[in-house]
Amino acid sequence: MVLLHVKRGDESQFLLQAPGSAELEELTVQVTRVYNGRLKVQRLCSEMQELAELGVFLPPNMQGLTDEQMEELKLKDEWGEKCVPSGGAVFKKDDIGRRNGQAPNEKMKQVLKKTIEEAKAIISKTQVEANVCVTMEMVKDALDQLRGAVMIVYPMGLPPYDPIRMEFEDKEDLSGTQAALSVIKESEAQLWWAAKELRRTKKLSDYVGKNEKTKIIVKIQQRGQGAPAREPIISSEEQKQLMLYYHRRQEELKETARASRLG
Repeated sequence: MVLLHVKRGDESQFLLQAPGSAELEELTVQVTRVYNGRLKVQRLCSEMQELAELGVFLPPNMQGLTDEQMEELKLKDEWGEKCVPSGGAVFKKDDIGRRNGQAPNEKMKQVLKKTIEEAKAIISKTQVEANVCVTMEMVKDALDQLRGAVMIVYPMGLPPYDPIRMEFEDKEDLSGTQAALSVIKESEAQLWWAAKELRRTKKLSDYVGKNEKTKIIVKIQQRGQGAPAREPIISSEEQKQLMLYYHRRQEELKETARASRLG
């Protein structure tokens, strides 16, 4: 199996294995799904952290309003009254007015936070250093764990407009957000290796040869962004070591020259 180290720009993302005979059409889609799936897990973890601290999302027409404004406009958070956390709520005001402040109790909060940490670990970039490949099954496992934790803490479910529920139902609306810039459409994804685009009509072996023990750095990006920057010949760590070596060598030569002058 060829080992693919997937990057976006210079940033390491994950490792993935594929046979040299893999069709690049399928492989590009596979890499993109794992890439986007990891982003989804990250978005969910971020919102679930807020859920653990501040309760469910307020209806869109109540967000950012003060209590007085809500009263004046006779607005009522009907879903918030139904979606009560297990064991009752603990009030903690959301200063930016996105969530209703009816937070889960400490025990339930820990259920969410522990699951968030476990899900993050599954898709973490540190898996690259540990030489662990990330598969779509692992991404789905992380999503299932997060879904299960929300069901334990909120057995009545979440409001239909809560971003966590929308993510689980694949109805998330990322338009106008920073997160939208990171997502890559499967149909528009491109893989690059050694400054060459891996064309979808070919096989992986057309580029890397028949050696199944190869490890390559593949860059994923949106079509139309041009060729990504080439990988440096040596890593920044190797460059640091090299500079250190030359500095020491220079000092040694100075010492030798000084000693010979004195001698």
